[in-house]
Amino acid sequence: MTKRSTSKSSRSSSQKSGGGSTNPIIALIVIVIVVIAGFFGLDLSGLLGTTDATTAPPTSVVVVPGNVTAINVGQGFGAQKGFWQVYFTAPTGSSDRSTYRGGIEENLAAAINGVQQTLDIAAFEWNTPTLTNAVVAAAGRGVRVRMVTDDEHGIEDTDSTIDALIQAGVQVVDDGRSAFMHNKFMILDSTTVWMGSWNYTMNDTYRNNNNALVLRSRQAVQAYQTEFNEMFVNGQFGPRSPVNNPNPSFSQDGTPIQIYFGAEDEVETAIINTLNSAQRSIRFMAFSFTLDDVAAAVLNRAQAGVNVTGVFEGAGSEGQASELRPMFCAGLDVRQDGGSFILHHKVFIVDDSTVIAGSFNFSASARDSNDENVVIITDPDLAAQYTAEFNRRFAEGRRPSGIACN
Repeated sequence: MTKRSTSKSSRSSSQKSGGGSTNPIIALIVIVIVVIAGFFGLDLSGLLGTTDATTAPPTSVVVVPGNVTAINVGQGFGAQKGFWQVYFTAPTGSSDRSTYRGGIEENLAAAINGVQQTLDIAAFEWNTPTLTNAVVAAAGRGVRVRMVTDDEHGIEDTDSTIDALIQAGVQVVDDGRSAFMHNKFMILDSTTVWMGSWNYTMNDTYRNNNNALVLRSRQAVQAYQTEFNEMFVNGQFGPRSPVNNPNPSFSQDGTPIQIYFGAEDEVETAIINTLNSAQRSIRFMAFSFTLDDVAAAVLNRAQAGVNVTGVFEGAGSEGQASELRPMFCAGLDVRQDGGSFILHHKVFIVDDSTVIAGSFNFSASARDSNDENVVIITDPDLAAQYTAEFNRRFAEGRRPSGIACN
């Protein structure tokens, strides 16, 4: 473990903002037009002044009147209800970095700009200028900022902007080991947790498919804070970490939630137990899927009549360890990602009501060695948002070809 810190630098950042008054009647008319257009699948970007469709693709969320509302994301998707928010990236396939703006990191940066006291960050990778500037600004206004990162992919990576944080006075601890500190979560003012598959990088924001789940929950904060302190304060990583989350199940506003951390918790068992409860459907999106027991649970439910559909990231999906071949050969409707870059989700959706999401790839390294986190949450409205993302990825996916089934 390495702890790095410096005194605060004199560098500061400034942000320009502009605004004006808007006629409320005109604003109401615009809102009505947008809602109607969204219902009929119409693209009004040209009429509404969007000049570059590749940098601001249409935003679509499943809105349940009175419950779920859309969150404005320039290049991505967002929705919220009660104590949760959820975001999805929307890669355009462009390799032109000048188009990389308006992504979900701007929503997180806005949240960081509102932090007043503490900001704790667990980041496998880090290089987005927007988030870097927001964190530097937070440190500059007196917020206590701490970071845990992976050594190789975090602080030692040539694209990393973590040095800018250190120069601003942020204390940074890396794991100093070959296995990964693979978490991607933030705790803001001890009130809110951001977590998911999304690394805080330009690639993961603008080239790869990812999700971020935000929980405003005291019990969720407590669980993630304990895990963060375990790494930052005690230097305990991977399987050497103690089991400090003895009660992973709780309810927030009537919504059942479970939170697990690898490698110390039985994350695989929790996933399998949830899959075994499926009565109607299982959908999944998987960057890496090589855990035989998890695949066996999926196949068993399929044999029991549960409808199973899935999307694998194409790279590595036809390898010997991948679960694509056994599922495909069992007749399941599974596809390989058809996007230009990487499908980076690690998601299951069970019975249109329960979502499994986090940093945990369905792999032995995630189970046995890495630092990971997983949330299992039962809320049909949240599941509808993840299903909408699944449908987007499944629609552009391709059926495997050339796989020999014995």
